[in-house]
Amino acid sequence: MSEDISGNMRGWDYDPSAVNARWIKGHDGKLKIQLRLDLGLFQMETQGRPDGTRPHGQSAVLDYYRAREKEAGLRGEKLTLDAEACAELQQEAMQYYYRYLSYYALRHFEGVVADTEHNLAIVDFVSSHTRDEDAAWQFLQFYPYIRMMNARARAERAMAVRQFEEAIRALQTALDDIQSFWEDYGDGEAIGDSQEVEMLNDLMRQVKRQKPKSREDRLREDLAHAIAAEDYEKAASLRDEINQLPAAPPSARRGAPRGR
Repeated sequence: MSEDISGNMRGWDYDPSAVNARWIKGHDGKLKIQLRLDLGLFQMETQGRPDGTRPHGQSAVLDYYRAREKEAGLRGEKLTLDAEACAELQQEAMQYYYRYLSYYALRHFEGVVADTEHNLAIVDFVSSHTRDEDAAWQFLQFYPYIRMMNARARAERAMAVRQFEEAIRALQTALDDIQSFWEDYGDGEAIGDSQEVEMLNDLMRQVKRQKPKSREDRLREDLAHAIAAEDYEKAASLRDEINQLPAAPPSARRGAPRGR
C-alpha cells in the first residue's frame, strides 16, 4: 500500500477562505470526517476523541482528570493541575476545535454543540484547578469564541425547524454570558470590539427577520403607528390589549465561568 496521500486529495483543492471538510467512510465501515489543510488533511473519528484514542484508559483526557478529582476528594484533598496536565488538556481541546469547525462547515449542529460543550467544560475545569493564572488564561481567552460557536449551532439548529424563540433565547443567553465573562475578567469594554458579539448580533437580526410576527408584535407595531399619528385613544386601547396578553415564561440561563 502506498503511503502517499496525494490521491486522497486529488480534486479537492485547499480553499483558504473556507473550512474544507467532508464525510468519508473508513476501512472499518464507520463514518469519519476529513478536514483539508494547506499541506494535507486531518482525519477524525466521530465518536469519542477525534483521534480515536483512549488516553489513560478513558474516553477523554478531561474524563481522566475528573476521575482524579473525585479520587482526591475521597481523600479529602483538592486536585491541582500541573503544567503537564494543562498541556494534555490543551492538546485535547485543539482536537475538538478542529472537529467542531468541521461539523459546522458540514451543518452538523448536534456535533458542534457536543464538542463546544466539551471544550467549555475543559475551560471551566482548568480555570478551577490550577493556581497558575497565566496557564488558566491560556484556556479562558478562548471562552467567548467557544461560547459563540455553541450558540450559533444551537440557534441555527432551532431555526432549521422554525423554533425562532428558542434560537433567540440561545443567542441572548450567550450574549449575556460573554458580557459577564468580560466583566469578570476585568475588561468590560472589550465587548464593544468583540467579533463574537458582532456575529451573535448579526445572527439575532437574521432570526428576528425570519420569525413570524406574534400578536404582541403586531399590536406593538400598531401602537407605534397610533402614537406617531397622535391617535391617543387608539393607542390607549392597544396598550390595554398588550397588557392583557399572557406573560412569556422565564427562560433558564447558563452562566459564564466566574473570575477567580
